[in-house]
Amino acid sequence: MEIIDRKENPLLKRVEIEFRWNHDGMPTPSRKAMLDGIASIEPGANRDLIVIKDVNTRFGMSSTTGLGLIYADEESMKVEPKYMHERYAGMRASSEQPDVETVEETPDEEGGEA
Repeated sequence: MEIIDRKENPLLKRVEIEFRWNHDGMPTPSRKAMLDGIASIEPGANRDLIVIKDVNTRFGMSSTTGLGLIYADEESMKVEPKYMHERYAGMRASSEQPDVETVEETPDEEGGEA
């Protein structure tokens, strides 16, 4: 994995890494492999706080490009849409999702009378 560009975004509390992965003779790397690659490139990166976007493999070429977003904490990661959290749910170490809301059930106080 090779870093094309690295930007620090203090407003969103994240590091944005554009990468290129040359995988001669191998299939396109999985998202899990890309997460591991980004985590190994960026010192101190927490694998549970990484999101991979804009993955593109050109037809007939063994080169994949993409964007890795490394967040500082779970609170800053809430800017990502719900479907992104669901996409990475099986790859996270923690089972909790930062963007999922829980609904508390309350007993019906009216007793069913109209």
